[in-house]
Amino acid sequence: MYPDFHYLIKSLLGLDIPALGILKTFGFFVAMGFIFGAIAWQKELKRKAQLGLVLPQIKVNSKTGQKESIYPHQRISDFIFVAAIAGFIGAKVFNALETWSDFIQDPIGSLFSRSGLTFYGGLIVATAALYYFAKKIKLDFRHLCDAAAPALILAYGIGRLGCHFSGDGDWGIYNSAYVTQADGTLTTATTADFDKTVIEKGQYMQKFEGKVPHIYYPAPSFLPRWFVAMNYKHNVNNEGMQIAGDQEEYNSVLPVAVFPTSVWEFLACTLIIFPVLWGLRKRLGKPLQLFGVYLIFNGLERFLVEKIRVNTRYDLGFIHPTQAEIISFAFIIIGIFLLLRKHKTSISQPA
Repeated sequence: MYPDFHYLIKSLLGLDIPALGILKTFGFFVAMGFIFGAIAWQKELKRKAQLGLVLPQIKVNSKTGQKESIYPHQRISDFIFVAAIAGFIGAKVFNALETWSDFIQDPIGSLFSRSGLTFYGGLIVATAALYYFAKKIKLDFRHLCDAAAPALILAYGIGRLGCHFSGDGDWGIYNSAYVTQADGTLTTATTADFDKTVIEKGQYMQKFEGKVPHIYYPAPSFLPRWFVAMNYKHNVNNEGMQIAGDQEEYNSVLPVAVFPTSVWEFLACTLIIFPVLWGLRKRLGKPLQLFGVYLIFNGLERFLVEKIRVNTRYDLGFIHPTQAEIISFAFIIIGIFLLLRKHKTSISQPA
């Protein structure tokens, strides 16, 4: 893995430049997600403006005294700024709620840590902030949501690459068909090999309290091994056992392979869901229909992935869902409602 650009450049070009460690891989892909998402969002807002679905805000130029029309797509940087700030706050707050026992032990450290971000928390709080901002500039929030739908799934998918390449812990349960050797490389294993590894490397799996979640799944011939098994060598969390002879800052590797769910989400979001939403944006003309489809796809994708991911679970009697499962299920219900409800067509009014 490449927790920062020092590791990335060293791996790709063989150049050892420690100063590049200041550039974090996760941050790079999040930034790329924002950039490509902003491009898609702006393009769709511009299309809606050309159709007359959103109207400009009228402002008086302080220098010339003349009235100027400012269209929503011209304010994309404002929308991104509001969404980024509110999203970061929401991601931190929801992560604190999800990992409450860890949070109360070190609340300041948790809030200011580079890790510990919950996507759904960011999305919910960012949406609330954008609703307030849209009302302030008299923009129809429904069209803002529809325009953002393809951009959101695209940005999310690209951001998941940051989780994968940095090895930030956003992975699935163990794939017991592969175990890690002393030098950090993976090798195929039997069930007995996995059981032996759990006993020998148990100190690295204490968080599971003796119940190590795993599925035995060797890669089929038509898939590369990395699609079903990764041990995240040099992961940014330094989680797992130390690699023999490695004295680098990030010198850990997972003792058993895990399912790389971040890769799956990247592929699902960017190669399947985004093209579908982009194609539907001209077919679903009623406000919030496209956003409803986005919520359904987003909820389904995340709900299914959560079934194989390692996350904190709530004890709700006979069911034990994760926070993401609860929210994703709610998104599916809300999405179906938005898609099927009766609509009244309206457009933004100029300020």
